[in-house]
Amino acid sequence: MALKVYNTLSRKKEEFQSIEPGKVKMYVCGPTVYGYIHIGNARPLIFFDVVRKYLETLKYDVEYIINFTDVDDKIIKKANETNKTVSEVAEQFIEAYLEDSKHLGVKPATGYPRVTENMQEIIEFISTLVGDGYAYANDGDVFYRTNKFEEYGKLSHQNIEELQYGKRVEVDDRKENPQDFVLWKKAKPGEVFWESPWGDGRPGWHIECSAMASKFLGKTMDIHGGGQDLQFPHHECEVAQSEVVNSAPLANYWLHNGYVNINNEKMSKSLGNGVNVTQLLSQYTAEVIRYFILSTHYSNPLNFSEEIMEQAEQSLGRIQNCISNLDYRLENATDDNNVEQGLEQKINLIVENFHGRMQDDFNTADAITSMFDLVSETNQYLKREEIIQANLQRIKGAFNEMNTVLGLVAEENNDLLDEEVENLIQERMEARKNKNWARADEIRDLLHQQGILLEDTPQGMRWRRK
Repeated sequence: MALKVYNTLSRKKEEFQSIEPGKVKMYVCGPTVYGYIHIGNARPLIFFDVVRKYLETLKYDVEYIINFTDVDDKIIKKANETNKTVSEVAEQFIEAYLEDSKHLGVKPATGYPRVTENMQEIIEFISTLVGDGYAYANDGDVFYRTNKFEEYGKLSHQNIEELQYGKRVEVDDRKENPQDFVLWKKAKPGEVFWESPWGDGRPGWHIECSAMASKFLGKTMDIHGGGQDLQFPHHECEVAQSEVVNSAPLANYWLHNGYVNINNEKMSKSLGNGVNVTQLLSQYTAEVIRYFILSTHYSNPLNFSEEIMEQAEQSLGRIQNCISNLDYRLENATDDNNVEQGLEQKINLIVENFHGRMQDDFNTADAITSMFDLVSETNQYLKREEIIQANLQRIKGAFNEMNTVLGLVAEENNDLLDEEVENLIQERMEARKNKNWARADEIRDLLHQQGILLEDTPQGMRWRRK
């Protein structure tokens, strides 16, 4: 099998080959930190986490960069509204982003560069563009000459000549051409600024990623990712800037995830239908959110609704309960180190199918199907009277191999219950014995609030943490 990915640049699936053997350099555009991240931000966060983890499963050493835009018009506005400094606002929401990422089971990136910490590199990048005639200054602002870069539009496949100015391109009389975009913005009175050859100001949005990607990953990276909405103009402008300065492709493979809709409507501030991740995590576990996002191919639109989330919770429950039953039966399984040949063959086929689906453009939706195939096989095996330890361990190993990539089942927490919870569990058992169903249900609900799930099985009562 060979990993194939759909490359936005070529509009086709291509076999993946890294620049350096055994190493992958990947850059994904991070947030502009003026508010809490929403479900739309969570999609690339979780999907590219899976991409990174799967590449690591294939034994690649992945250098993974996510940037923070920590100075911007929206951050300045937020600072003015809240009577805080720009850096205070940025720090608040960077911390919130990292906390949400952690709660979503996302592995930390290898680097989180910030615009304000790389200002010198950004200014030098712009200076090179100006010196080569690809950019020009006008009254403290600096613009990029798009008509000088002949391949402008090649990533997004936009017909640049037919863009509707004022809708997709900002109209500005200081530009030589309406298609030109800003690299350096002259500071307005009272705004935060940095000194530059063109006067006090701050960077435009597009230039920051070009400068930081070059600094941390070199002239050409393997994978550049982000949401579909970033193809144009953001990523298109990155290409134009970077390929002029570096005389090399910015990225060999471009991956873009689809939009997230809310109740079949486009998510937007004007509709007030956004769902932030902090709010979502108070309603659902991280594993349910990951299941919801990964159960649709990353390139397709994703629709969020309470009904769909409930379905995701129920479906995921089948996987989680199966693994929980497997763990429970392991405790009393017959001690035998020989895996049954027929079972081994079935499991190997399921795992092979899982990898085949992941290597077909990171098809997580079909990869989840492989987990359900393993659930069916496991449930059949658990019906047997005699359970062999080696067989269960082989099944558990297959689940772990898939779960390491998808992150749909939380790791077991083997900490002892505290005395209060133990007493409640014992009390519930007595209540059931005395047929006091109301009290038994009350205790179950109380423990649920504390993150303890109780399960009544043919083998007795068991508990697990949410």
